[in-house]
Amino acid sequence: MPIKWSPWNFLLRQAARRHGFLDPATIMARMRQFGRPSEVQEPIELLRAGLLFHARGVINTRAIQFNLDWVWPYWVVRQFNPRDVSFIPRGFAVSHINTTHRNWTAAGHPDLDWTPIVDPRGLTTPFWDGWSVDFWLMSRNGGLVFPSRQAAADQTLDTAPPFSVRTVTRKGGLTLSSRAAMETDDYDEPVLSVTATGDTGAAGGHIIAAIRPYNPEGIQFVDRIDFLTDRFTVNESQDVRFTAPVEKVLFSTHGQGDVALDLNRPQAGEQVACPAGMATAAAFFDVPPGESRQVGIQIPVDRTPGSRQPLPDLSRPPEILSRTARLSLPDDHFVFLYDAAVHTLLMMTVKDVFPGPYTYRRFWFRDACLIINALLGLGLDNRSLELMKAFPGRQKHTGYFQSQEGEWDSNGQVLWLAGQLQRLTGTSFDKTMSAALSTGARWIEKKRRSKGDGKAHDGLFPAGFSAEHLGPNDYYFWDNFWGLAGLTAAGDLAQARGEAIEAGHYRDLAAEWEPLIFAAAAGSPGFRATGALPASPYRRMDAGAVGSLVADYPLRITPPGDDRVMKTVDWLLAHSSLDNAFFQDMIHSGLNPYLTLAMAQTLLRAGDKRYRRLVDAVAALASPTGQWPEAVHPTTGGGCMGDGQHAWAAAEWVMMMRSLFIREEGQTLILGSGLYPEWVYGKGRLSFGPTLVPGGCVTVNFTTSHTGVELVLEADLSGPDLPCRVAVPGFREEQIDTATTRCRLTRV
Repeated sequence: MPIKWSPWNFLLRQAARRHGFLDPATIMARMRQFGRPSEVQEPIELLRAGLLFHARGVINTRAIQFNLDWVWPYWVVRQFNPRDVSFIPRGFAVSHINTTHRNWTAAGHPDLDWTPIVDPRGLTTPFWDGWSVDFWLMSRNGGLVFPSRQAAADQTLDTAPPFSVRTVTRKGGLTLSSRAAMETDDYDEPVLSVTATGDTGAAGGHIIAAIRPYNPEGIQFVDRIDFLTDRFTVNESQDVRFTAPVEKVLFSTHGQGDVALDLNRPQAGEQVACPAGMATAAAFFDVPPGESRQVGIQIPVDRTPGSRQPLPDLSRPPEILSRTARLSLPDDHFVFLYDAAVHTLLMMTVKDVFPGPYTYRRFWFRDACLIINALLGLGLDNRSLELMKAFPGRQKHTGYFQSQEGEWDSNGQVLWLAGQLQRLTGTSFDKTMSAALSTGARWIEKKRRSKGDGKAHDGLFPAGFSAEHLGPNDYYFWDNFWGLAGLTAAGDLAQARGEAIEAGHYRDLAAEWEPLIFAAAAGSPGFRATGALPASPYRRMDAGAVGSLVADYPLRITPPGDDRVMKTVDWLLAHSSLDNAFFQDMIHSGLNPYLTLAMAQTLLRAGDKRYRRLVDAVAALASPTGQWPEAVHPTTGGGCMGDGQHAWAAAEWVMMMRSLFIREEGQTLILGSGLYPEWVYGKGRLSFGPTLVPGGCVTVNFTTSHTGVELVLEADLSGPDLPCRVAVPGFREEQIDTATTRCRLTRV
């Protein structure tokens, strides 16, 4: 295969041959043959993130496997145990990374832009990508509880203020529990508070607070630890304050081994410095015989130097919760997952939009738009608008809303979201936002290929890097459906601004583009073989076809039950699913909660009862604290991809719960079509709201009793009343409008 000559390629080839390496230019050229020619082959942002991730993994390789007598985090204990299903052989592994238990829970606050995380055994990482604090328990007769080494633990999430994560571990009569929450200290300053309670039985013993040079991703360097009477100071900058007197402290370096290797030795010094960045320390608190003891630590909020960010009053429930849609169901687990998802979304949208508290604590337009759409579902139009105001500042002068190069879905997503906000609230965007949206629409128009040469991808976006991990560079329908929805929204937005000519132009472009997309799909190998929508015009059917379902949900480009869409869902359920959850073979290689819920939305929209199987499967995949990682390991049940607390998954759970009660088809509201019959035939109240609909807010209530089922509709609309179709399974459909406050249902 010929390679274009350049002095850089020549120098790289010569250097590689001299040192016995393969020619990198040849390798890259070969790799590119697996995708379609594209202006961006490998996005620099993705390469940078991958290199940083695996750089940590290389450090893990050096630090962990040669020190297996250390107390390591839970994922390491599982992954390095040869008798565990999580075990990963290391013979050819260049880096050791967490691919089996990527699970954690943010112990943050809906009004505070700080997301400390807690792992499944209570290991707490106060600062982003930082070191951690662990609690241990030691009895005087030699018993030890290291939570990460325990096969089982009870971990729960309390969504009532103060939002907290509680972890309980037990071993041989010893019980250790910890609770992490954001609280206010004696100076009315926010702190991360971690409280530990230990019971060592008749022997008595010690609770131990330990500084650990790692987190749920691996090693994080601790160069120095100082003890100052009532606190540890880590790396001369971050304090860990104690709420009780310390009996003794111990320190250790990498050369000496983990401080946990000898906890019975006497104190010898009040500081440690480790050139390898593996300093450890332990503070001991006495537990009297036959009694339990509670001690704690407080870690001040990590504030940017010079920041004047107003600090919330943590002693009171967050005000925003009172304005957020509430869910009432007979299924306590569903309600718990909803409440946990709401807290996740609020914590990830304080000042900016982040898909997760740790690995994905950075901005992508794709995640941001779908997360903000869920905020609209929660009725939070003001927070949504404030977050969107940052979008123009991230736009290139070309009009491209760029998260990373080579992904062409973002402009359509931003325009679609702006259209959603305008449609639901009547918002008039300011000049800056309006200009950005207009420029973004023109970018879509210019970006499409228009050579008129009869190729299957003519009229589509250029080949791009996989937006939803769909494979190598290709002409993805995912990108084009988003672009199409964006142009449609651009027409509506222009009409709302009174710019009729511009509105007509974008609507005409959308009307011309839609048949081109579906014609390209109809000519694909996948469609010819199955009648389903593949990922691109040149692909057979594979797991990447899940991206094409965006035409149905959330974009509603296709009508409910569209034959092409339903055949796509059927194919994915038959070939890319495990235990009723979508299994993404590409990149993720795990069960994907948010894409499973998107498939469930398509089934619900079509009136296909199989949506229940998918919703129930996702509920079963949630962690004990009600969180979903980006992808779930099919064997261990732990996270295997992305952030361990994925806000996109939380957003889709919120939208799924909303759709059970209320969704839109055109201007009509569909009420109750997703309610489970056992809920409706029981006794009690089922409700969701207030949620945004065009012109205002609606709360949907179903009251069930021995006399039957009654719909109580609470609507607060500034515009005309909206038509409603009451479609509760097992009951006769009713046609009403939002002026109707009560409607008694009749069984069929």
